[in-house]
Parts: sequence; structure tokens; C-alpha cells
Amino acid sequence: MGERPVAPTAPELVLETDVGSTVMSPSRDYHVGRDPLSDIVIDDVRVSWHHAVLRPDADHWTLEDEHSTNGTYTEGRRIHEWGVGPGSVIRFGNPADGPRAVFVGRARPVPARPSAVSMPSATGTFRQPTTVRPLPVRTVRIGRGADNDLVVDELVVSRRHAELQAHPDGSYEIVDLGSHNGTFLNGQPVARAPMSPGDIVGIGHSAFCLVGDQLQEFVDTGEVSLDVQDLAVTVDRGRKTLLDHVSFPVGEKCLLAVVGPSGAGKSTLLNALTGLRPADRGTVLYDGRDLYRDYAELRQRIGLVPQDDILHSQLTVRRALGYAAELRFPQDTAKTERQARVAEVVRELGLEQRAGQPIHSLSGGQRKRVSVALELLTKPSLLFLDEPTSGLDPGMDRSVMHMLRGLADDGRTVIVVTHSVLSLDVCDRLLVLAPGGMIAYYGPPEDALAYFGFEEWPEAFEAFENDHDREWAADYRESPFHRQYIANSTAQPLLPHDAAAWVAPPRTRSWGAQLRTLVRRYSAALSADRTFLIIMIALPFVMGAMARALAGSRLTQETAMNALLILCVGGVLTGAANAVRELVKERVIYQRERAVGLSRSAYLMSKVVVLGTITVLQAIVLTLVGLVGVDLNAPGGEGVLLPPLVEITLTVALLSFTAMMLGLLVSALVSKEEVTMPLLVLLAIVQVVFCGALLKLHGVPGIEQLAWLIPSRWALGAMAGTIGLGRIVPGKLTTDPLFEHSAGVWLLNMGMLVVLSVVFGFAVARLLRRHEPAIMRK
Repeated sequence: MGERPVAPTAPELVLETDVGSTVMSPSRDYHVGRDPLSDIVIDDVRVSWHHAVLRPDADHWTLEDEHSTNGTYTEGRRIHEWGVGPGSVIRFGNPADGPRAVFVGRARPVPARPSAVSMPSATGTFRQPTTVRPLPVRTVRIGRGADNDLVVDELVVSRRHAELQAHPDGSYEIVDLGSHNGTFLNGQPVARAPMSPGDIVGIGHSAFCLVGDQLQEFVDTGEVSLDVQDLAVTVDRGRKTLLDHVSFPVGEKCLLAVVGPSGAGKSTLLNALTGLRPADRGTVLYDGRDLYRDYAELRQRIGLVPQDDILHSQLTVRRALGYAAELRFPQDTAKTERQARVAEVVRELGLEQRAGQPIHSLSGGQRKRVSVALELLTKPSLLFLDEPTSGLDPGMDRSVMHMLRGLADDGRTVIVVTHSVLSLDVCDRLLVLAPGGMIAYYGPPEDALAYFGFEEWPEAFEAFENDHDREWAADYRESPFHRQYIANSTAQPLLPHDAAAWVAPPRTRSWGAQLRTLVRRYSAALSADRTFLIIMIALPFVMGAMARALAGSRLTQETAMNALLILCVGGVLTGAANAVRELVKERVIYQRERAVGLSRSAYLMSKVVVLGTITVLQAIVLTLVGLVGVDLNAPGGEGVLLPPLVEITLTVALLSFTAMMLGLLVSALVSKEEVTMPLLVLLAIVQVVFCGALLKLHGVPGIEQLAWLIPSRWALGAMAGTIGLGRIVPGKLTTDPLFEHSAGVWLLNMGMLVVLSVVFGFAVARLLRRHEPAIMRK
């Protein structure tokens, strides 16, 4: 038997010429010459068509002249075969001024200059390509699936994501194949666009660039920098400054803590750095790329953990992360792939023993770890946290900060806004903001107190509040700390801020897929809430029993009005009580998910579908418990269009649904969950007063028009028309035209309930927009 051939072990080299750079892999030979099909093309008349060849030879590279006319030279000597390595300089065609080639080690920066990056050599992502391949001569399909020509193995990439199409005239075009996280050209989402040399095509965490005769791939591995340039934020038409010309660099794998007294602009800075509320002026450079301009693409690489938990606390850790993975990963991601990624982040954050527990049963520190785990699903390179240790004891505080230290060491840039100063020693850099949003200090945490001239942090924070004469920002600008850690550490050039270039990101999944996931998640969360289940089941039975007691065995002059009134009250309470807390309690969750591509209408529709189903079922139970077996005393025993009990059941169901929509409207309006219950009581009282059972409404100017907005007004009219209430209970109140026993009036009453539901739904959607990140409203 023959011996098995030994694979070359020569190192990767970078060959730099005047026209570009080539990363040489030891897996093949590289031909040099004037021939356009050569691996390294040198267009000089002194260079032969096929001039030389570079071959990996065991543990080194050999250059062999292919009998060129004018020769190959090193150090002035003509060579025919020569070993080359880092530092070798070769000239082709002439020993003095012939085209030159320099060999450098793989770690040497490759001078590719993608147009959407301000200074590639100062970045981690664009310093050198991860892979280099010749420009394609045909269509190349890019995606996560193994059957693609170019495989990008990331869950945020669709199985078949995009195509790079080569045209006969030598031009190229990038075409998105209906991917769910988008294909981006120079940071902007595109469906189909021409691609020119220097353009950057972003797919997932990878970027592709045409450089010379090569297609270079750059992979964002997480070791990225952040350059904050002259950020300023004002409100009240410029009269109040929240951030005052804030600039600082954040290096790769850095853990930065941001501290300062209340009102110093910490949250404003966080919103500006994450792109949720871009600064009025200034620029944020994500590894050399303008974050605001390229936000649509870069948002997937930014994780944000708000102060409040961003997961449904009724769900288990594993289940909550599973639903989050469904919303953030493409539809063609297999369930096993999502589960594997969830298991991976659970292990990374030490949550294996807690994965089956409901989130509400975890300690504060463990819940924060779960929120961090959610953000790590998409492998962000930049992780922000807002007050992650708020409310934690000192031990938990230390534990969370050490967790963040580990995340930075693993290859991420981590920025944490905090009030706690107990664990600043684990951070690489400390940013102290003074009132007015100015930098009072930026540098190593251990030098901060000595710089301020205090021994304890409470003294420093007290000075910020009381020492109004001290120019904190001016003092710092004159200090050696500013020169060392800001002025001399910022690698990126100052770029202008282009507000007109902001582009909102596309949805990560189709509307229907989002709706299905949201419905399943919301149903699971409600079914795990025992208090909600008990109230949901008990309320219609209690209200139905009250209606039954008032109705007796037959609707008469003494019982009819009260029975219909209690049905109205019961329908309003069941519907509104179901919904009045549901939006305000999830506001932080909605804001975060909206920032990563959640559809507003899909989110609202998931509430309507789940709560609407529950509400309608409750209304049916309420009506049947209250009226089954009762003689409704309708004219001739007939309703307007259907049997009387069916009509009343439909009316109560539609009333409850409309009240549910009104409850969502209240929930979208309020800022705190605590105020919803008093408003629910007020809502019920208003429905009783303006339904028409207690006051004469018809013909009373102002009052009658106001009652048009009250759902119970139309519901009582429909039920009164079904049983002919004016005949059973004669009087001024029952002469109301909306109480007539006629098909037209009954359909008007029911139609107005539908109209009110639609109006309330539209208002909720507009109010949801008000609570979204500013970048999503543009």
C-alpha cells in the first residue's frame, strides 16, 4: 500500500502588491502573472503572462519562476526557486523598480477598504478577512443550509438567504431570497441591488466585500469596539440638555460601567448608544460603522437588558427562551436548532438546574441571568444592561457583575448602567456622568475617587448635587486622564451625523408566523397564571347567578330591566377585567421585542385573539347561567331575527368583546399597572349610568351623543329590542327608539358595537406606537 499523503503545514501568508492583497491558504498553489485568470494578476509589461508560482512546501512556501522573460528578483539577485515567508520582498521583471510583492504573516492587517466603514484597520471585524475566494463567475447562493454555495452557519441567517449574481459584463448584483432578517447593502436593507467594489453586503454576522479580484468575507466574532462621538440630546425645543457633547471609546472585550447621580443622563445615553432614541447630534460607531445609519442591520448584534424583566414570569425558563427564539430566528429554523441554542445559553449562564422552574420563582439575580440569556440567543457582540443589580443584595450584586465580567472576557463588549458602586473593580473602564449629561470622569475605576479627591462614592455623588460651581466636564478635559483614555485612545475619525439616513429594521418573521407564536406564548402565560384562571372561571358564574336571581322564572315588569342591566354589567366587567392590565404590564417586553422586529399589529392581534376567545366564552357562560330556563317573554316567543336566548347571548358576547377592546385602550393609556383597577371600577359605573336603564338619554342634547361612545348603551338596546322591553315595562325610559323590536334597530345596535370595537382597536394601535423606541416610529 502507498503511504498516505501528508497535508501541507505551511502557514497562511498575506501577499501584498500595489493592486491589493491576497490571503494565501496552504491548501493550493497560487499563480502570478499578467494573465487575467492568474490568482495574483500583475498588469505590467515587464511581467510574463505566466510569470511564477507560489507553492506550499511542507512547513514553508516556495516561489518558483516559470521561465519568465525578465526574471524574478529578491535583494537584487535573480532567482529561479526561493523559499519565502513573512518579511520576504520579491520584484517581478526588474530588480530595481519592477512590481513589488511583500509577504506578511496572517495577523498583518489586510488593507481592504470597505466603503461603509470609516477606518477598517482600527476595527476588529474589518481588520482582515476571515475567508478569501476568487470572484464568482456564476450565481452564488448564500445561506445557512449546507446545500448553499457559501454557507453562513448562523441561526439568524435563513436557510436560503441571498444570491450574489455575476453578470456577463463583469458586474455583480445581490438578491435577497425572501430572508427573514434581511440582506443589507452598506447597512441598508435591499431586495435586489447592484454591488460595486468596496460595497459591504451584510448577512447575519457576516459581511462580504468585493476587493480587487476577490470576494472577501468578514465575520463579526464579537470582539468589536465602540466609538462615541460628540453625542448631544436636548428636549423642550433645545431648552433642556440631557447629554452634553459626550465622547469616549470602548475597546474590544471591555466591561464599561456608567454611573452618576439621578438625572445625569445615564438612561438617555443608553438609549442613544443602542439606537433606540438616537442622539440629536453626534455619531455612534459600531466597530467603524455608523450605528444610526446601519441600524437596520446592526440591531441583531446589539443586546439590551432593561431594568425590568423582559420575560413572562409565569413561564418556565426553558419555555420562555424557546418562545423568544421563535420570534428572533427565521421561520425555517428547525425546532431542534432553536432548542440547541436555548440549551447553549442556559449552560453558558449556569441556569441548567433552573431551566424547568417558573421565572417568578427565581431569585432576583437568577431572573437577571434569564434576561441576559434571552439577549444572548442571537449572539450579540455588544451587550447593554440598565441597572441589572437594582434591588439585589450585595452578594447578588457581586455575582451579577462577575457574570458580566465573564461575558466580556468571552469576546463581547459589555456596557452596564448602574447605581451600585460595590463591584466597579471588576470593570475595565468607568464613565461618570455629572448632572447635565457631561463627562466628569472616564478611565480605570480604581483611579476615579482619587481623581475627584474623595475617599467614598457617597461623598462624590453628594458633591455632584451640591457643588454647582465646579466645572466637572471642563476639569476632566484638562486632565491627563482625558488625554490618555479619550483623546489618544480614539482610533476612528470624527464622522458627521446623518439623521436622514435612519432606516427602520424589517420584521424578523412573517406576520402570520409572529401571530402564531405570540398567541401560543400568551395562552401559555395565561394558563400558568392561577389567579387569572380562578377569576376567569368564577366571574361569569357569579355574575350569571346574580342575573338568574334577578330574573326569576320569567321576565316581568319588576324583573326584566334589572336582569338586562346585570347582564350588561357582567359583560362589561368580564371583558374589561380581562384586558385592563395586559398591555401595561408587558410594556417593557413589548418595547424590547419591537426593537428587534416584532410587528405591532401582530402583537395587538394576539391579545385580541386570546382575550377575545376567553371573553366570548365567559359571556356565553354568563348568559346561559343567567337565562337558561327563564321565560324571556319575547313577543310571540320570537326574537328579532333569531331565538331570543340566542340573540341575547350574541349581544352579551359582542358587548364583552367590545368592553375587552375598551380595557386594552385603558391599558395602553396608563403608565402604571396599579391604576388599572380603580379605572375598571369607574368604567363599570359609567357603563351603568349611560346604558339607558337609569337615565333618559334619547332627546337629551349632549348626553345622548356622549352615550353613543358607551358600549352598554347599544347592548342594552339590542337586548331590549329582542324581548320587546317597552311592552313588558311601559314608561318613559323604555320608549327609547333603540329599544324597538325591529330588525333594523337590532342590527344598528349590534353594528355600533362592532364599530366601537374597531375604533378602540385603532386607538390602541396608535397608543402602542407611542411607547415604541423612537427609531421604530420613523
